[in-house]
Amino acid sequence: MDEHITTLLGKMPVFQGLSTQQLQALANIAEPIRYQPGDLIFSEGDPAAGFFLVLSGQVKVFKMSFDGKEQVLHFVGPDEIFAEVPVYSGGAYPANAAALRETKTFFFPRAAIRRLLAKDPNLAMNMLADLSKRLRQLTRLVENLSLKESPARLAAYLLHAGSELVRADEVELDVTKGQLATLLGTTPETLSRTLKKMSENGVIEVHGRTIRLLDKAALEDMAAG
Repeated sequence: MDEHITTLLGKMPVFQGLSTQQLQALANIAEPIRYQPGDLIFSEGDPAAGFFLVLSGQVKVFKMSFDGKEQVLHFVGPDEIFAEVPVYSGGAYPANAAALRETKTFFFPRAAIRRLLAKDPNLAMNMLADLSKRLRQLTRLVENLSLKESPARLAAYLLHAGSELVRADEVELDVTKGQLATLLGTTPETLSRTLKKMSENGVIEVHGRTIRLLDKAALEDMAAG
């Protein structure tokens, strides 16, 4: 079983470049946990017990305001880790996490992973690189929510999503439009109107969850506000 886990971990981007010995050390502390849709993985303020690697399914990480409004910080899919910040800082989880679909994860306890990081600078550097990527995403989210109107947020999201795909002119949404609206800090109705207007103007073409980017120059102008 550990050999299977070692092979599986070696395929994960966050652990790319690690030796077999390093992967085996990670496999020895990985705890498989399965969640059903809607399961709360942890709540903001819970003691930070460790971080998670998603094997399959999808997780949303989100904050809740005092009046019950939800703001999604990011969605986490297969091969991605989340809740890694407390591994370094300790304390409590700074947000909530819930499974959107049936989700399989590996959980890495904080005490065990910190012992590995203390002995293995390469592993620490890999995790810091992933953490830096997450910080850039969060910075972009804060900028979009605070400085841009809804069409600009959507345009920026589509351009960023396209830049990370092989086919940069086509974005396949891995979340529902309602979930995307929450991520962008708007309502599903406003998002639908924005998508419709962009389609009518020939900027994009929408087919279900597939969005073709027809006019990137126009999208860039919109994203700039």
